[in-house]
Amino acid sequence: MKGFTLPVWVVAAAKSATNILVGNKFQDIENIYLPEKEESIKVPVSSSALLDNGEKALAISHCQSGLSLDLTRGLEIWAYVQLTKENYKSGKIVQNGFPDWLDFHAGYGVGKFKSSGLPCISNFARDLLCINLYPLLPKGSSIKIEIVLPQGKDRALKTSNEAFGVVDGLSLIGTQAEAQISASPDQLKNCKEILRDKCSKSAFDGFLTFVIGENGMDLALKFGIPANQIIKTGNWVGPLLVAAAENGVKKLLLFGYHGKLVKLSGGVFHTHHHLADGRLEILTSLAVREAISFDLINLISKSTSVENALLTLEVSNPEAISLIWGRMAKEIEIKSQSYVNRYLSSSMEIGSVLFDRKRQIRWAGFEGIKQINSLGLMLK
Repeated sequence: MKGFTLPVWVVAAAKSATNILVGNKFQDIENIYLPEKEESIKVPVSSSALLDNGEKALAISHCQSGLSLDLTRGLEIWAYVQLTKENYKSGKIVQNGFPDWLDFHAGYGVGKFKSSGLPCISNFARDLLCINLYPLLPKGSSIKIEIVLPQGKDRALKTSNEAFGVVDGLSLIGTQAEAQISASPDQLKNCKEILRDKCSKSAFDGFLTFVIGENGMDLALKFGIPANQIIKTGNWVGPLLVAAAENGVKKLLLFGYHGKLVKLSGGVFHTHHHLADGRLEILTSLAVREAISFDLINLISKSTSVENALLTLEVSNPEAISLIWGRMAKEIEIKSQSYVNRYLSSSMEIGSVLFDRKRQIRWAGFEGIKQINSLGLMLK
């Protein structure tokens, strides 16, 4: 069986509960239809039952991504569903991004944005819910759904969610149905194909932006970088830098969370944490090069994690941390250029722009500032 991303298992549970609620027989396999695709995928569901004299339904599924190193592996998902006559389904989009016929609630263990309290859910997950639930609704009815992840809050403690302003649980993010580890060779192959395709377009102007992960992609788009110039690299940054030069990219921007891109400033160009970390050691080295006080250098080296070191520095000495991250942005550009030149002679210019745990774009190298300015964008 193929592995699927968390949103697929959430939708399978929600669809199973809805089917039971409208009178259909329970099936341990749900056909899940995908956005902009004709074929469906078959997704197992563990159980489903009516509650409250048939007024509500609950279904349970278990996330199986097929990846051995995955925090969502085996995660239990509960979907509570209730039909209501309160709102006729007009399709109007309401505040949280859902149509008005779908009243979505992030229950226990589902991540929410600390700033707004809204659920952290991707457009793909929203579309997946709408495509699969809408055909089941009786005429004139709306649906109320609550997703609960009993282990979501505990597992979220092992992620960087809070660094991006997401609290209380796991995010329902993802841009595709099939799970694919960002460190796998298939991911590199797919990224290279996307890169070649973008570079072969007649409208290609020689400018590309590499982002790592969904947060980087989301913020790059909100910042104003054109979508047709963005590639989500996963963790294969080094080989993709070389591939970009080989495909005639003239200006390449590395755009990402400083806690991830810190590795590049230390010469680590495959950024998956299962293969290499060394971030505290790199931070310590950057601090030494900026002549930060010994007490602060000692604090960094003895921290239990990069996140803890950063939080302490931000409170105790914001000037020092600004120097460190400014140095990091410069070193990312220098090390990246050296990495490419190791394999071929290239005039490709590489810039870097970094955002912090509050999703604020904060630092850039010299070339990064030039490239951002050329796009007509401004750093705060």
